[in-house]
Amino acid sequence: MAKRGSRRQGARSGGKGGPTGWKRWLRRLAIWGGVLALLGALFLGLAVAFAARSLPTYSELKASQTGQTIVVRARDGTEIVELGPSYGEWLDSSEIPQVMKDAMISVEDRRYRSHPGIDPYGLVRALWVAVTGDGRISATSTITQQLARNIFLNSNRTLDRKLREAVLALALEWKFSKEQILELYLNKVYFGGGAYGVDSASRKFFSHPATELSTAEAAIIAGLVKAPSRYSPTADVDAAVGRANVVLRLMREQGRISASEANVDPSAVKLKEDRGQNSVRYFTDWALPQLDLLLPETFEPIEVWTTIDVGMQRAATAAIKSNTPDGAQGALVSLDRDGAILAMVGGTDYVTTNYNRATDAVRQPGSAWKLFVYLSALEAGYTPEDRVVDAPVTIDGWSPRNSGGSFAGEIDLRTAFAYSKNTVAAQLGNEVGFGTVASMAKRFGITTPISTYPAMVLGSSEVRVIDMTRAFAAISAGGNSVEPYGIVKVTTAGGETLYQHEPPRSTPLVPDYVTAGITDLLQTTVNTGTGRAAQIGRPVAGKTGTTNSNKDGWFLGFSSGITTGVWMGRDDARAVPGLQGGRAPAQAFAAYMRYAVKDRPVEKFDTELQLPEWQLEPDDEYYYGDPDDYYYIDEQGNLIEPGRPEQPGELPFPIEGELPPADRPRQPGPAPTNEAGGNGQAASDDFLDRATGRDEPQSRTAPQPPRAAPQPAPAPQPLRLPGPAAEE
Repeated sequence: MAKRGSRRQGARSGGKGGPTGWKRWLRRLAIWGGVLALLGALFLGLAVAFAARSLPTYSELKASQTGQTIVVRARDGTEIVELGPSYGEWLDSSEIPQVMKDAMISVEDRRYRSHPGIDPYGLVRALWVAVTGDGRISATSTITQQLARNIFLNSNRTLDRKLREAVLALALEWKFSKEQILELYLNKVYFGGGAYGVDSASRKFFSHPATELSTAEAAIIAGLVKAPSRYSPTADVDAAVGRANVVLRLMREQGRISASEANVDPSAVKLKEDRGQNSVRYFTDWALPQLDLLLPETFEPIEVWTTIDVGMQRAATAAIKSNTPDGAQGALVSLDRDGAILAMVGGTDYVTTNYNRATDAVRQPGSAWKLFVYLSALEAGYTPEDRVVDAPVTIDGWSPRNSGGSFAGEIDLRTAFAYSKNTVAAQLGNEVGFGTVASMAKRFGITTPISTYPAMVLGSSEVRVIDMTRAFAAISAGGNSVEPYGIVKVTTAGGETLYQHEPPRSTPLVPDYVTAGITDLLQTTVNTGTGRAAQIGRPVAGKTGTTNSNKDGWFLGFSSGITTGVWMGRDDARAVPGLQGGRAPAQAFAAYMRYAVKDRPVEKFDTELQLPEWQLEPDDEYYYGDPDDYYYIDEQGNLIEPGRPEQPGELPFPIEGELPPADRPRQPGPAPTNEAGGNGQAASDDFLDRATGRDEPQSRTAPQPPRAAPQPAPAPQPLRLPGPAAEE
C-alpha cells in the first residue's frame, strides 16, 4: 500500500503543476531569452557596423567645430556682445600632459581604458542606485559617449537619443583607438566661457597654453566638464577649487597620482584677470537660454536682436554702483510700457559674481507689497479720500508698528499710503481678506509662494525684482497685463528671420477706477510721502519698501511709460545700516530715470476716479428718472414724455383740461368733470398713477428727497493673527 501510494504521489507530483512543469517553462524561457538576446546582439552589431562605416574620417572630425556663434545686438542694432566657441591650438595626444589625461579619466570615466564605449558595470550600478535610492538614474555617460553626443547629437534627455549615443560610442571605439578618442575629446569638450578644448581653457583661465598645465590647473579644468558655468573659476573661485579637490582625491584613490601630488593647493593657482565682462551679461545670461524654446534646433551662426538700450544699461549700471551701500548688492530692472526690458543689472560687478539678483534672487519686498493691499481695498470700494484710523492694532496677537513708532490718528487713505502706515495696511488686509491680497498679487504676476498670514500685508513673502517691476508696469499700462521680454527677433548671419516676437494679448487686471486710484496713491508717495527722493522733475508714481532691520531696500515706480524696480541688500540677508527704500534705492531710481525719460514727452497721470455705478451715491436723476427712457415728473411736477425735449411751461398734453376732439378717449357713460366745470382730465387717474408711480409701493418708485452727502467709511476693525512684521 505504501508503494502504491508513493507511486500515486509521484504521479501527481510529476503532473502539469509539479516541478517537471516548472522546469519545462524555465527551459523554454531560457531558450527564448537566449534567442532574443542573440537577435538583439545581432541587431546591435549591425547597427554599430553601419554607424562605423558612416562615421567621418579622423581628419574630418578634427576639422569640425563644435558650438554656435551668437551675436547679440541692442535695440538700435549695435553689437553688444559676441558669444560662441573659442578654440586654442589643436594638441596631439603626445602634446597633452599626462596629468591632464589622468584628471579627465579619473573624474569622468574611470574605466575608460577597459570598456568598449559604454560602461556595463557603471550602467548596472546606476540602475541599482536608482532602484534602491530616489528613483533617478545618475549620469552614466562615458567619455566616448560624451564625444558622440558633442559631435553628432543634442543634449535632449530622451531614450531615443541615449540609444543612438550608445550605438555611436560603440562605433567610435570600433573605428578609432583609445588615444585618438581621448585626443578628440580633450580638444573638443566645452569648458565654459566659450572655451572649447583644453588649450583654449588653459589660455582663458591661466594665460598659458595647455602644454604647461600643472597638476592643480589640470584638476580645475577637468572639474569644469560637469557644470562649466557653476564651477568656472572666473565666476566662483571657491566652487572651482572645491571641485578641483574632488578631482585630486579621485586621482589619488585610483592611483594616478601620488599622495604628495594630491596635496597641491588649487586655491594658490593664479587665475587670469577677466576684464571682458560687463553688466549687460546679466541680461544675456537671462535672455539667451530662452532660445532653446524659441528656435528650432540649429547650429549655424545667429544674430539675436534684443530690447536692451545701450545708454539706459550704462545709466542703470552707474546708478546701482554709485548708490549701493558698501558691502551690499544692488539690482535693477527697467521695462517699457509693452514689457520690453530696457535695462537689467543683476549685481554691482558681473566679474566678481554673475549671480543675477534681478531675476533669480527672492527677497522680502517690505512695504512695496502694499501695492496689492491697496489695490484690493480700492477694488472692494475704498477711495483715496476715505477716512481710516492710524492707531495701534492687534490681529490675533500680532501688533504691527509704524516706522518711527508714531500714530497719526484719523487720516485719509491717500495719506496712509503715502506715509506707508503699517497699521492701516494691516486693517485693510484684515477687512478685504489676506487671501484676496494674495490673489491680487498673483493676478499681477507674482510667481513665488505667498503666505496668507496677517504679516503678509507688510511684505513677508519673498518675491523677485522682475516680478515686482512687472506688477508696477501693469499699473503704468492702465491696469493691463504686461509680459517682460528681451528678444525681439533672431536671424541667421544671412538675414533670414528664425523668430519674431509677437506681442501677447494684454488683459485688464483691474477696473479703470482702481488703476486711477492706485496711481493717485503712488504719485502722492513720491510727491509728499516716503518716496520723495525719487522725484525727477516730472510726474513719478512709485512705492518704497524696507524690511526688518534694514535687510532689504526697494523702490519701484514709473514715469513717461518706463517702469523701473530697484532692490538693494546683502546676499547673506544681514542688516545694512541706513538702508531704507526711500534713500539709496529711490536715489538710484532717480539717477537712472532722469536719463531714461530724457527723450520722452512728459506724461501726466490719469487719477480721476470714474467710479462704477454700484459705488456712486444716487442723485436726483436716480429719483426722477431719465427723460430718454420713460415718463417722469420734473422738478416742477410736470409729466415729461420719453424722447421729447422738455419745453419750459409746455406739457406734452394738459394734465388737467380738455384733449383735442380727435384724441379724446371714448368711455361709456358721462364724461368726468373738474371743479372748474371743464370736460374732465386729459389722462385717466389709472394712467397717471402708473406714470408717476403712485400705485407702486412707496419704497420702490415714489420720489424721495435727496440723500445726505456720503459719510467717510469707518476705519476697518482689526482682527488678530500672528506673524513677523516688516517695516516702512
